[in-house]
Amino acid sequence: MVSGQQSEGPAAAATRLTGFEAASRGPSGTLSEVVLTDGHQHFDAVVKRGHAPGATRAEAAGLRWLAAADAVRIPHVHGADDTWLVLDRVTETSPSHAEDFGRNLARLHSAGAPAFGAPPPTGPADAWIGTAPMRNSPRESWPEWYAEHRILPYVRMASEILDTTVFERACARIPSVAGPAEPPARLHGDLWSGNVLWDAGGAILIDPAAHGGHRETDLAMLHLFGCPHLERIVAAYDEVAPLADGYRERIALHQLFPLLVHTVLFGRSYARQATDAARSLG
Repeated sequence: MVSGQQSEGPAAAATRLTGFEAASRGPSGTLSEVVLTDGHQHFDAVVKRGHAPGATRAEAAGLRWLAAADAVRIPHVHGADDTWLVLDRVTETSPSHAEDFGRNLARLHSAGAPAFGAPPPTGPADAWIGTAPMRNSPRESWPEWYAEHRILPYVRMASEILDTTVFERACARIPSVAGPAEPPARLHGDLWSGNVLWDAGGAILIDPAAHGGHRETDLAMLHLFGCPHLERIVAAYDEVAPLADGYRERIALHQLFPLLVHTVLFGRSYARQATDAARSLG
């Protein structure tokens, strides 16, 4: 971190990172609203302070990688460093254009990734999902990668409140329940409903934990935490990129990852759900 940035406020950070003059519109904190102006035009922005050094730079890399697919709408990144991230502000309205979101999400996934676990091109291997650590370590085989890098690390972190043998047995079952092989998809990676904002033009995605993964994992997270018009979204997705047979039977498999992350972050309230999902694999 550059000396002095620890005490820097969001408006000053926005000016430094964007070159625009910034005026604060809201209280300083993790998220702050500012107005950016170049003297001729002005626009609303959000300034985010990262929870850990480098978190905002990793998030910016993920947002830019998702935006490069030219599929789902992503807020423009105006600037980022290891402490701050400056984005366009979204003016939220009621959810609409659900089918467009489904089709665009399919196109985002189809943009692909070099491997399962591949980070965004300018992103770090050691990233985050929310405030939990998330290691991006590329592998060619999804079942082995998912067990090694998306299940077992979080089981170890929460081993005091989980029966680890249940999850070890589940990991052994993944190759037989994973369904047909799929190419690595370009995932948002933390696709719960709070990270799907809606404005007059439809859905906009924020706060990614972007990486190469299995496309059903993003969809499973929408199912886990709910999303307006979910069935319409999935139906439109399926029109563009048909889901493999047995997709709904695999939802619990793909929900293991977010459930374990939530177990690490929030404790026993999610441990039972994660255990039930693991046991459902047989």
